Amino acid sequence: MASEHTLRKILADNLRRYRANLRLSQDALAYEAGLHRTFVGAVERGERNISVDNIEKLAAALGVDAFELLKRRL
Repeated sequence: MASEHTLRKILADNLRRYRANLRLSQDALAYEAGLHRTFVGAVERGERNISVDNIEKLAAALGVDAFELLKRRL
């Protein structure tokens, strides 16, 4: 698992929160973003080093700006 303060961990937490708020499954989010469901799960667990292109796809599927997925929550 990624360290508590890494950008990968922040992305994982934000992705999970936005997805849950929309009541989307990982499978549904993956479909909307054009990604594989196992990839989305790995990103949410902080196991994958994700590209900017895929951050953009996930953000679009969630209806948020990409920077929101990388923003540290206080």
